[in-house]
Amino acid sequence: MYYHLILTDECNLCCTYCRDKAFIVPDSDYNSFKLSDTPPEIEYSIDSLIDFLSKDRDPSILFYGGEPLLRIKMIEEIMDRAENTSFLIYTNGIFLDRLKDEYLSRISYIFISIDGDEETTDGYRGRGVYRKIFENLKEIRERGFKGEIIARMTVAEKTDICKSVLHLQNHENFRFDSIHWQLDANFWYDYGLRPEFKAWITESYNPGISKLAEYWLRKLKEGEFIRWYPFAATAGDILKGIAVNPIRCGAGIYNYAILTDGNIAPCPCMAGLEEYYCGNICETDPSEILKSEISGDCTDCEIKDFCGGRCLYSNIIRPWPAEGREIVRDSVKHLKECIEDKIPDIKELTEKGIISERVFDYEKYNGCEIIP
Repeated sequence: MYYHLILTDECNLCCTYCRDKAFIVPDSDYNSFKLSDTPPEIEYSIDSLIDFLSKDRDPSILFYGGEPLLRIKMIEEIMDRAENTSFLIYTNGIFLDRLKDEYLSRISYIFISIDGDEETTDGYRGRGVYRKIFENLKEIRERGFKGEIIARMTVAEKTDICKSVLHLQNHENFRFDSIHWQLDANFWYDYGLRPEFKAWITESYNPGISKLAEYWLRKLKEGEFIRWYPFAATAGDILKGIAVNPIRCGAGIYNYAILTDGNIAPCPCMAGLEEYYCGNICETDPSEILKSEISGDCTDCEIKDFCGGRCLYSNIIRPWPAEGREIVRDSVKHLKECIEDKIPDIKELTEKGIISERVFDYEKYNGCEIIP
């Protein structure tokens, strides 16, 4: 099982699409959902966590926050004590250089929050963030880090998706192993505050996805496989005839969040939604964690086998009105059409041995957003 382990609610940044938004988005009653507070810091004992993990045959911990590297000592203690456990980390990268070699070498995946070129990244995340990220990434590679470094992009109205992805892919001083991106949509009650969102999707984002798909195929024809998860994972599944089940991220099935009070939620976004909790590390055996499923209109949607439901949280909460959900759905449909259009060429490339079908294999449920 994969567990997003929320170490703290504290963060050293105030990104426009995250904490900064909390100050401008009106309060909401979350429709009829009861929302409780979760403590800002871990309140359970590490002993309880280690005992819980010991009962899982193959646990993976995804250090999460806030910013998890604000709690490096806790990361070190958990890594020292959790046996037979894989480790991943989501981080804004500012403190990545503080992670000691002995712990860095045991991390399989580093998810770096970065949104494109310097102007775009710093515009969303704060001045100087972009340069500090690349300083630290270069340093950990020089220190021998051999795991997968993934650019984890958040994209919104200020993003030129084609320009941003290609900038990170072809950066002159550092090469990411892979890239994925997530739309800043469906996670806040802010649809009415974003009148430009629809035009951005239809006039910028979707055309940008089309351009990226053409670039990606061109590289495949040259024998170069680029691991852009929204393209590579979906194309691989289509090639192998795999219909998505369960939801692509595995939320509430293979991927859970351990909250700061020890409760287990289907995903980090569902902290505070007590009626959807799946257990507690002090009381629940990993084999007995409750499962969650996509419901409602996603279950009979025409693109379900491609999309999988996109997001369990938004499927349950439905934070945007129907018009907003439709815009997001259409963006996924456009991605599907772009990928399906390339499948005949990709099949021909595999048949000729220019690329191997195996390159499309990936570790499922490790936290990558496959569907933006």
